[in-house]
Amino acid sequence: MTIRRAANPPPFAIVRASHIEYGVTDLARARAYWVDALGFIVTAEEPRALYLRGLEERSHHCVVLRAAPHPTVHRLGFKLAAEEDLDRAAAWFAAQGLAYRFVGVPHQGRTLHATDRLGMPLEFHATMDHAPRLLQRYGEYRGAAPQRIDHINCFTPDVQASHDFYAALGFRTSEYTATEDTDALWAVWMHRKGNTHDLAFTNGSGPRLHHIGVWVPAITDIIHICDVLSTTGWLASMERGPGRHGISNAFFLYLRDPDGHRIELFASDYLTVDPDFEPIRWDLRDPRRQTLWGAPAPKSWFEEGSVFDTLAMREPVLAAQPIVAP
Repeated sequence: MTIRRAANPPPFAIVRASHIEYGVTDLARARAYWVDALGFIVTAEEPRALYLRGLEERSHHCVVLRAAPHPTVHRLGFKLAAEEDLDRAAAWFAAQGLAYRFVGVPHQGRTLHATDRLGMPLEFHATMDHAPRLLQRYGEYRGAAPQRIDHINCFTPDVQASHDFYAALGFRTSEYTATEDTDALWAVWMHRKGNTHDLAFTNGSGPRLHHIGVWVPAITDIIHICDVLSTTGWLASMERGPGRHGISNAFFLYLRDPDGHRIELFASDYLTVDPDFEPIRWDLRDPRRQTLWGAPAPKSWFEEGSVFDTLAMREPVLAAQPIVAP
């Protein structure tokens, strides 16, 4: 196992995780969940797509729900610091022999599509249409009062390879899980914006999306959404929690939308902005890493995820078993 230092300076400047595009099978039902229950804001609506954002966000969207015949994930989006970084990114992917192309995307400026070394579809932009920030429009707060997209968590068949790739792009490691016997890397949390993570990787069949993390204002908002979901017909969408992770210290609730896409609502992680911050190591068999308190994670949490378009899954190179609820 090797925890690599982030490239400094990176080949191009990624600011943060920005957005995600899902394929959903019933757009009206997806809206009922994401908007009416959870409280996301609709920025734009088309016959076959919904563009959503959190209350804090001035960017046009952090979630795109697009009608599709099967549940899927189209792209993982990242914001770059400047237009010039798009050209730097294209040159870097070309030098690595990886697929890339410039495309036109609604509500975004010039946009680059690329794939990482394991085939995950990525989208980079420097500019996006703006929308009114609703942070202090408290009359708009509904459901869990989602503020912003915070991170993206993926299954990968090779955690070390994924870690190495994104460290080369300037992602710094905040925490990681390793096996006790061989010290192999089983999961890793990496960031650009200076909290615990923008991107995380967990050992498993993949690449697949495990979840997006959505920041909410307070722990009480997570408790409140439990009451809302349990009394509006969405009780079965609550997969895990509420509880608190050892990793990231986050107070969490994991949900599954009508198509099975997983959403983490969370609060109360911490800053990692100091250049001399040392990554925190957790043993795979330490039950506190996944659950400082609360019920252990169910089997579905370790095995189920959202598939990417046309991307074949591979079995993990590491055979290691975490603690699973009975």
